[in-house]
Amino acid sequence: MKSADITPMILSFNERENIERCLGQLQWAREVIVVDSLSTDGTPQLAEAFPNTRVVSRKFDCLANQANFGLSQVSTKWVLSLDADYVVPTEFVFDVESLQPENQTAFTARFQYQVFSRSLRGTLYPPRKVLYQKSGAEYVSDGHAHRLKITGRTGSLPTPFLHNDCKPLSRWFISQAAYAELEAKKLTRARSELRLSDRVRQWRLVAPWVNLTIVLFGKGLILDGWRGWYYAIQRLIAELMISVSLIDHDLRSRNSK
Repeated sequence: MKSADITPMILSFNERENIERCLGQLQWAREVIVVDSLSTDGTPQLAEAFPNTRVVSRKFDCLANQANFGLSQVSTKWVLSLDADYVVPTEFVFDVESLQPENQTAFTARFQYQVFSRSLRGTLYPPRKVLYQKSGAEYVSDGHAHRLKITGRTGSLPTPFLHNDCKPLSRWFISQAAYAELEAKKLTRARSELRLSDRVRQWRLVAPWVNLTIVLFGKGLILDGWRGWYYAIQRLIAELMISVSLIDHDLRSRNSK
């Protein structure tokens, strides 16, 4: 595979603190497409300063629709799907040249999670299909997130990507409130439609503390000092907010009867 056959696609909304770092690692690409959800913090202007970057704006309705719109803008065979707080490793260009994609339609990346630009020894952030053929690819909504639907075999990229979100903590709280409500709606479905991790979340106030134990001791983040605790507490708060949203749903449902 050649890097010229790949178009990076980034979804953005008020990513001033992240977008330049992300784009700085994509100078090898002929074109980078940034799908911006009408940012108000200067994100589009920062992105347009990179000569290989094209910004297309679309009013946000859901992540899946934003991503599918971005796919419609891609002209190459392969797409590299990124969030603005991802950092593509320098080794990526060399990695893709060694790939044999004849029998594979997508490649998954592992992530090193960073807190204040220092990598943690573990993370709950799952591997994600980031590099895939445009043909036959489609995004669908999955709770607060979006999920890629594509047929065919999936390989793995050898070098992990970095996840380093430098936005203020206040933005994180605002985002988590919206995410929690969407996740709660997903978790009210029949159990047969949910993954094991989501079924655990249905345990309401039990799941957050199970999550905290896994992060600190299963992933070893208790050894990462305050950065490890920072990440662990963030995950605890996020799971508690989902639990509260589920309880809110339960009480409203009972009250309406």
